Amino acid sequence: MTAPADRDLILRARRGETEAYGELVARHQTNVFNVCYRMLHNRHDAEDLAQEAFIRALDRLHTFDPEREFGPWIRRVATNLCLNHLEAQKPTAPLDEERDEDKTQSPGEQAEVKERSEQIRAALASLPPRYRVVVELRHYQDLSYDEIAKELSLPLSDVKSHLFRARKLLAEKLHAPD
Repeated sequence: MTAPADRDLILRARRGETEAYGELVARHQTNVFNVCYRMLHNRHDAEDLAQEAFIRALDRLHTFDPEREFGPWIRRVATNLCLNHLEAQKPTAPLDEERDEDKTQSPGEQAEVKERSEQIRAALASLPPRYRVVVELRHYQDLSYDEIAKELSLPLSDVKSHLFRARKLLAEKLHAPD
């Protein structure tokens, strides 16, 4: 037996079937958490806002068009929550220290990779939220420019401009002398 489509789960959840909404959450929770974590760089805040995104989505499920894809919609809810959180915080939260180490590298190579990764994460965290979100969607969620424009309700030219500026800022930050 095949798993029900998101559309069917949405219609069932609208009728009050909590198991159907639970299945939607299970299907999309990893992607929603990843969006939040990459924007916030803090596991605790990412978990809280991912959960809040699903709560808000449930409250607004009656407004969602079940003919559309649920994944981009719930990621957009999460993105908006993260942007609001970042605006309220202004100074960004410290980066989590959780890293997966490549055991095939020497300790020196691992240290270099870890240092470079921390530099990249710090540079990403320092970007304005509007630039950070397009980098997240393009490079970590693998969305096309058109998909990003649709998800963020931005003109395609703005998406391209934001990505260009974000990449330029990242290059400056990563190549600046210490």
